[in-house]
Amino acid sequence: MADSVLSKRQALGQRAESLASDYLEALGYTVLARNWRRPEGELDLVVGKEGLCVFVEVRSRTGIERGHALETVDARKRARVRRAARMYLEEERPGAAVYRFDVVGVTFALDDSPPDVIHIEDAFGAGESSG
Repeated sequence: MADSVLSKRQALGQRAESLASDYLEALGYTVLARNWRRPEGELDLVVGKEGLCVFVEVRSRTGIERGHALETVDARKRARVRRAARMYLEEERPGAAVYRFDVVGVTFALDDSPPDVIHIEDAFGAGESSG
């Protein structure tokens, strides 16, 4: 049973990442990486646009009973994303002059309504304390 819950959660996360990717591409961003992983960390999406490299954390929830998906990006998660971004920049060398950290929250409705996608640009900085 735990495996089925995990697989449902993974499927929901993958669906949210696809929606976030489509949303950002519609805004003119190019997807540079998706699910970039290393043992020390991972990045959901890395997108670029006009000399800008954006590390995007995608969060999802079904319904809002337990709060909004955006609320789940705590200090610990921000530190992990920053660490993975440093590795990405060292390894991939995207050549961007500027980079930032965005968050996309996807809330799936409990009925057949379309999901709610919220994009927060520059959601957190590169130098914040890891708390």
